[in-house]
Amino acid sequence: MDDLCVYHGEIGKAEGEQRLCEAGKDGSYLIRNSDSVAGVYCLCVLCKGFVYTYRIYLEEGGSWTADTAPGVQKRFFRKIKNLIAAFQKPDQGLAIPLLHPVTAQRRGHIHPQTLTPSDSPPPTQSQQSHYLDQAPSQRQRNSKTGIQKALG
Repeated sequence: MDDLCVYHGEIGKAEGEQRLCEAGKDGSYLIRNSDSVAGVYCLCVLCKGFVYTYRIYLEEGGSWTADTAPGVQKRFFRKIKNLIAAFQKPDQGLAIPLLHPVTAQRRGHIHPQTLTPSDSPPPTQSQQSHYLDQAPSQRQRNSKTGIQKALG
């Protein structure tokens, strides 16, 4: 996982949301460690001002899988890069395809992709926050006072 340019490690939910909002483009995404479940990762993607979070697991057999929208069949991948490539396509169970990687080396830097956002509806599950609606001073204040409590 450390080799992956979009892996940000143990940054926490609030910091992940901030980095995606700094990127500011729908389809911007990153991967971070889960705050609540040890050994699990979170795929976070920005869509229409919301940050959607999907858990990514490494199964016992060595395959990667991700939680997606209800009704979407679970898929397994030999490599995490294959999982990311699959979710760069529309209608894969995410709110929006993974379009703009936010790299850990250069926070907020995105790489343009040739794909365009799909018109698919966002999933009904997954955690989200309307981080972009807050003024910058309010975002900073919320981060300091525990944005995770405010978001549920």
